[in-house]
Amino acid sequence: MLKKLLENNWIYSIGSIALAALGAMLLYFILFYGLRSIFRKLERDIALVTLNVSSYPILIIFVLTSLKLSFHHFVDLGVIQQLEKVLQAGLIVAVTYWLVQLFKQVILYYLEEYTKQTEAMWDDVLLPILEAVIPVIIFILGGALVLKNFGVDLTGIWVALGGATFVIGFALQDILANFFSGIVLLIDTPFRFGDVLSLEDGTIGMLRKIGVRVTELYIFNSNSDIYIPNSVLQGQKITNLSRPTPYYHCSTTLEIPLEYDLKEAKKIMQNIILAHPDTLGDIEQKLEFLPKYYIYDNEQNLQEQQEIGKQRLIKENAVNEKLEEIEQSLEALVVTLQFAEKGGLTPEEIENIQQEYQAVLELVGFTVNLDNQTANLEESQVEESLIELVREWYRSLIRDPNLIDEDSYLISEEWERKINLLHSRTQKLYQKIGNPQAEETRLDDYVLEIIKWLKEKFKQPRKKWQDPQIRTTEVRHEDSYFYVKFSLNFFVDDLKLEDGKRSQRVKSQIYQEITRYIKTLNPTADIKEIKGENYAVCGNFTTGKISFKGVVDSEDTDTYNEMAELLNKMVENLPPILTLDLKELSFINSLGINMLSQFILSLRHQKDTQLVVLGSHTMPWQEKSLKTLERLLPDLKLLVE
Repeated sequence: MLKKLLENNWIYSIGSIALAALGAMLLYFILFYGLRSIFRKLERDIALVTLNVSSYPILIIFVLTSLKLSFHHFVDLGVIQQLEKVLQAGLIVAVTYWLVQLFKQVILYYLEEYTKQTEAMWDDVLLPILEAVIPVIIFILGGALVLKNFGVDLTGIWVALGGATFVIGFALQDILANFFSGIVLLIDTPFRFGDVLSLEDGTIGMLRKIGVRVTELYIFNSNSDIYIPNSVLQGQKITNLSRPTPYYHCSTTLEIPLEYDLKEAKKIMQNIILAHPDTLGDIEQKLEFLPKYYIYDNEQNLQEQQEIGKQRLIKENAVNEKLEEIEQSLEALVVTLQFAEKGGLTPEEIENIQQEYQAVLELVGFTVNLDNQTANLEESQVEESLIELVREWYRSLIRDPNLIDEDSYLISEEWERKINLLHSRTQKLYQKIGNPQAEETRLDDYVLEIIKWLKEKFKQPRKKWQDPQIRTTEVRHEDSYFYVKFSLNFFVDDLKLEDGKRSQRVKSQIYQEITRYIKTLNPTADIKEIKGENYAVCGNFTTGKISFKGVVDSEDTDTYNEMAELLNKMVENLPPILTLDLKELSFINSLGINMLSQFILSLRHQKDTQLVVLGSHTMPWQEKSLKTLERLLPDLKLLVE
């Protein structure tokens, strides 16, 4: 009887295996030929990628399940029971592997695509954490189920792990501190990937990644990556050089001898900075000065820089004008909405508002496509639209001969991401306008949000305070020569380009060009001289220097009136520094001292002129008299040699 039963079971099992083999062949044909040919025709590849990931796991799961069912009738045989456990374990392993691959190649991939469409940083940081943690959790659960399938009691293991939690937590306290610091950086996001940061020790680098334990920065100066524990980074004072604008402020100094025409020198420095295509400033002024400077017959790279820079500025100006037109149209839409919202929006008003908004969308570069009654925005590819103008602009920037290969990718990725965000925001607003429901009183607020986003996040307009500034900072005296120190302050368009060395190159080129032009300025002298029998007074209006020589002991008041007139004319010329050289004045009487005193007192109201008095210890009268003059004007600079 038992023998007959076994024979029947074996016949059933063999038949089941044969049917399973046929089913597996049919499933193989469906997965690898039928569904694949259908999914290839779909616009999105998510179905095809999911099929590629799932084909072999599904086939293996089908075969193992069929074998398990085929031997189900032999439950009384020990060998078959063990075989069933092996098959069950194989099923768990196959499902575990399938879930991990689905998560990595499908779910994570499309989550990464989604994060590129958002402005939030937390999802960019969360994805690497999920990528590291979720597969481990799936493998642990799969392993636990496999052990349980073979009859292993997991209660003791869980208890042991629970008891070891405290010990592990104490041993890994630094790692846990870094982990939770990373979570804090994730929640309170002071920067984005790609931002340029300045650390407390002065190191400047670009943020690449915030990991579970460490943050990765690329250091420009050493061309290397550094990894900072999250707890250390959280405790530092960090300067984000990319916020609120990506423009980088540069400052350098230059000394020019006092005998040069300082006004002309200052004007030249201002023009040279404006003429550089990579500095900020009024675009029309930049286009005016750009062809006049940085012209070298033997510098092909510099000529190409200027020519491409000119085209880039022209295209940027077109983008700015289009943005201004769009913002004005959106502001007009706000007025329309605010007026219509007062009594509630009627269907006719909604239609009128949609038409007005569609006119704005045309300026941006979108058209409305009604597909299955669903309104979707598509790019119109009109040449004069904002999107096409932006693409022309950033493509001209990519042609800059100073950029490195990585910059082309960075620039393209940044602007295409902004265009995608612009599409997302305008699409949402169009849907809200078409179906306002309970939000009809907030439509004007949504339009204002887009205006704000365009100004602050899409492309920030150039501000007046970003124009180059040339300031006189101090006067240095050395070996009877005076040097005026100028501070040159300007902004460079993007710090992170050229491996973080763009600002250094720009400063070097500006400094070189200024030096070349300053050398062409010859010191000129507009001199007036007053001579007497025993004295001479010489005024140089170019350098702002008045020299007294000899003995001034005249009792004629007209003589001192003439000297006072010369001094006053020097002040009217508004020199930044007025030098009164008395080193060769052997004597001056009380009338002369009174004349000098009245002149120095008049300078109290001249805040733009610094008075420097030069004296000599070899002249006995100067020891006391010059100290008296110094007390009359607190800002007076007295130099006695």
